[in-house]
Amino acid sequence: MPNHLYDYGFGAALGHRFLRLTHTGRRSGRRFHVVLEVLRYDAVSGEAVVVSGFGRASDWLRNLRAGGPLEVDFGHGPRPAAYRVLALEEAEATFTGYLGRHRLIRPLLRPVLTALLGWRYDGSPEARRRMLEELPLVALRPARSRSRRTGVGQSSGPPAT
Repeated sequence: MPNHLYDYGFGAALGHRFLRLTHTGRRSGRRFHVVLEVLRYDAVSGEAVVVSGFGRASDWLRNLRAGGPLEVDFGHGPRPAAYRVLALEEAEATFTGYLGRHRLIRPLLRPVLTALLGWRYDGSPEARRRMLEELPLVALRPARSRSRRTGVGQSSGPPAT
């Protein structure tokens, strides 16, 4: 359903709480769209952080890592983008900030994360760290160059495996 909002020009109604990521299939070369919840948005840099809810095996994350073109749309049209995978410490701070801003959804989050992870997520610092090791946080930002092939940006730390 959220993709239809973007298709018909109503993506802006979702504000900066969601974005539509357009990525290119690593084998097919086809363009795909996925709407993702934004955990953190920086209005100055335009950087938005999302979580890969299906982990490192997520198709959109694998396609980004393959280096194909990607675009981000907050409802005002797609823009070429680059990405980086957050280091664990930055991911922990980002997720903690998200939880602080969205206290009402905390009770819903535990069963959802338990289902995604396949183990009981109890919200403890240990469980949070383990969760973030399995479900990487990805920062998407407007590309600096005009090139369509901008998805090669990685975090300044060691690449996630």
